[in-house]
Amino acid sequence: MSREPAQLSIGLLGPLSAVLNGRQVTPSAPKQRQVLALLALNAGRVVTVSTLIEELWGDRPPRSYATTLQTYIFQLRNALEAAVPDGTAGREILGTRHSGYLLEDATTDVDEFSSLAQEGRMAAETGDHRIASQRLAAALEVWRGPAMVDVRMGRVLELEAASLEETRLGVLNRRIDADLALGRHDDMLGELTLAAARNPMNEILCGFLMIALYRSGHVARSLAAFRKLRSVLNDELGVEPCPRMQRLQAAILSGDPALDSPSWSTTQLHADLFSGA
Repeated sequence: MSREPAQLSIGLLGPLSAVLNGRQVTPSAPKQRQVLALLALNAGRVVTVSTLIEELWGDRPPRSYATTLQTYIFQLRNALEAAVPDGTAGREILGTRHSGYLLEDATTDVDEFSSLAQEGRMAAETGDHRIASQRLAAALEVWRGPAMVDVRMGRVLELEAASLEETRLGVLNRRIDADLALGRHDDMLGELTLAAARNPMNEILCGFLMIALYRSGHVARSLAAFRKLRSVLNDELGVEPCPRMQRLQAAILSGDPALDSPSWSTTQLHADLFSGA
């Protein structure tokens, strides 16, 4: 009788979670969690021994680092093998290569998030704002909290987590952009006010808030949001808001009728800031 293939699912967008064939196999030891998180972020690709060493110990690895790393891999394999009856999952899923290790046949929530975000971006590029909003919202719902929130991170994982958060914020910006294009400005005021307060130097979010407030008839609050942004940027960085934000302020001051059209895409205002999102 053929055996069903082992299916390992790993959650990284929030607390670390590893489920193999329906059974929790999430390690509790901090170093093993680091190793698993780094391997999962690179599922299907070899993570070199040098990269693992940098993550676990930085510039000061112990003399026994090779043996210690092998022990972590051995313990992870044991946890995987304990989750399946015939005890082969560890060797099948966590492979050894000449230069390092890799997770094979593993799926992650990062993959799910990226796939949904890509579908949303493609819909937005074709002008289908409704589908864009749906797909981008679904991508954001994959997140259960900050990336790898309960993993002790070295500098490699810290960079990975920062990159994921930047991507998440870019997806949020695009979803808001799609919703504004659909004329949902009234419904978004609470969300945008909170998002701008949490990210006081984020010009894109401030711009979205200004547009939503203006379209909802709150012109004074819209201009106040710009003044607050300018004050924060001046105090913290010694700079003025970017030229596009200043043009948005001027458009609001003059009552530019183009701002009233829900079909007017706010990415026209923030196109340069969206690059790479």
